[in-house]
Amino acid sequence: MVVRHLTTDEFKSNVFDYTKEKEWKFLGDKPMIIDFYADWCGPCKMLAPIMEELSSEYGDQVDIVKVDTEAEQELSMVFGIRSIPSILFIPSEGQPMMQAGLLPKHVLESVIKDKLITEAEPSS
Repeated sequence: MVVRHLTTDEFKSNVFDYTKEKEWKFLGDKPMIIDFYADWCGPCKMLAPIMEELSSEYGDQVDIVKVDTEAEQELSMVFGIRSIPSILFIPSEGQPMMQAGLLPKHVLESVIKDKLITEAEPSS
């Protein structure tokens, strides 16, 4: 499954409209991961295939999208992106979590399982 690109306008209409709301209110219907990247960024290029794999494996439970920090500068400024890659984890309920830097796949999977899709699965 190909990771789609998210524009600032799509973010405001489908994720959170920071121009109208002060308190975080997620508009999506399932948890989301946003990969803030740039085409020239080496670690971002290393992360891209991992995000593609995660999208194939978890795409029915979690939306995985990319934001080009060069093209979507307003959105990058709203989240204070200073280094890339930066990954925004958005659970269905609760506050989003930002993590800067290249994370290995097993760490990303554990965040998905522990923080994003836990409410969808019965606890053991």
